[in-house]
Amino acid sequence: MKYMLIMRATDEAYAAMADVSMDEMLEKMGRFQEEMLRAGVLLAAEGLEDPAETVVVDHGSEPPVVTDGPYGETKELFGGFYLLNVASREEAVAWATRAPGTGPGFKTEIRRVSSIDEFPQDNVWIQKERAWREATGQL
Repeated sequence: MKYMLIMRATDEAYAAMADVSMDEMLEKMGRFQEEMLRAGVLLAAEGLEDPAETVVVDHGSEPPVVTDGPYGETKELFGGFYLLNVASREEAVAWATRAPGTGPGFKTEIRRVSSIDEFPQDNVWIQKERAWREATGQL
């Protein structure tokens, strides 16, 4: 099963991390990722750009409103994610509890990623997606 570990933090938590050197953070994250690679569970890991560089598309009106800049509320911003292939939710939780660069104000949201096999296989769009995934080596 695939699970996404979504790394979230408050503005205050990110500010507290400003004193941590980039080399130290990269070392901690590198060791964690290396451990997940050795265990064969890491599929992807990405950090996200600074919130000041975001663009928000609000679908609350027609046409949707596009706004530059950070979210209206920044209580908890997504900072990055890990995509894991593990046997269970419990295993995903176990990895999340060991993530580096955490502390007060940091949270990890764990969400299962749906498999294409869970959708109606007779649907033309699912068939097209399956063909695309097979052609690109994703299945």
